[in-house]
Amino acid sequence: MDTPSGRPSRRRAVLTGLLCLLLPALLAAAPPAPAAPGPAGPRTSADAAAAAARWGDRRLDEAAFLTAHNAFTNYEDSRWSSVNQSESVRAQLDNGVRGLSLDTHWYERSTWLCAISFGSDCYPSDVYLCHGGCKTFAGATYALPRQSFHATMQTVVDFLAAHPQEVVTVFLEDYVSAEQLGSSLSRVRGLSELLFQPDEWGVRQQGWPKVADLVTADKRLLVFSDRSDREHLGVMYDRSWTVSNHWSLGDLGNDLACVTRWPDVPLDRREPGFRRLFTMSHHRNVPTVLTAALDNGAKLRNRIAEQCRPAAGGRDPNYVSVDFHRLSDGTGHTPASIVAELNAGP
Repeated sequence: MDTPSGRPSRRRAVLTGLLCLLLPALLAAAPPAPAAPGPAGPRTSADAAAAAARWGDRRLDEAAFLTAHNAFTNYEDSRWSSVNQSESVRAQLDNGVRGLSLDTHWYERSTWLCAISFGSDCYPSDVYLCHGGCKTFAGATYALPRQSFHATMQTVVDFLAAHPQEVVTVFLEDYVSAEQLGSSLSRVRGLSELLFQPDEWGVRQQGWPKVADLVTADKRLLVFSDRSDREHLGVMYDRSWTVSNHWSLGDLGNDLACVTRWPDVPLDRREPGFRRLFTMSHHRNVPTVLTAALDNGAKLRNRIAEQCRPAAGGRDPNYVSVDFHRLSDGTGHTPASIVAELNAGP
């Protein structure tokens, strides 16, 4: 409380004046903030040569990529009780995965969940990665800590910044509005510089570019959604740009027929000057370590050769999507080696 003499008020005024004089000098002397991670920057002739050496003349629709089904449900990123992968999204990328399937849901902040969790579930309203719902069963349909979509996409962009020869594709099972998705994507540093947009490359008229050209142009991130109203965000509608087989092998893993997921888009669809990318799903209704190991080796290789390649008009899949991508049946064939074999073909 001020005294009648007013001395504390004068002292406060003097201190405020000194602070105003010193603050600009202090700010000028402060070290600059570290730069946020972003894309690798303009390509050099060495980058172009390395891309050409790795990919040759192979177009995007002639390349194959290992893809992780429900990549976000794993034991490392959050406390899931039922998972499709064993390792974090970043570890999947580090271990050769180049396609990620993610489920986007809107979570509205819940005071009730915050209270009953004693403060461990006090998350803001945002787009999160959930599997069926963001409030239903902790560990099964969502997990704590909650996995925001923009943070996971930042992981992807940061990986691409650190690996300038790599191309990554994200497939969204999308339960949010275009506005919500756009708001989330806008917070991902460096994303817009890396995002490939097919209309800018005339893909419908000229076909897909060479993978090496994508690397050289530094347009190394493709994003697909099962919703059609977000192409203005640079997110492609999957039914316009891809063909896809039915997503499940069934409960017993014996449904090996490679039939289209969308009746109006057959696997062998042909369009003048343009060939859709082929996404091949190879996983069961309920994933387990044991069943994934049984499914991911010779069974996967044989299914591509005997079922999916003929059904697609003689072409190989571009994205091979599996659960527990590092597991196999001991035959010497793994999802990664099978994808490598596809890329080594003519």
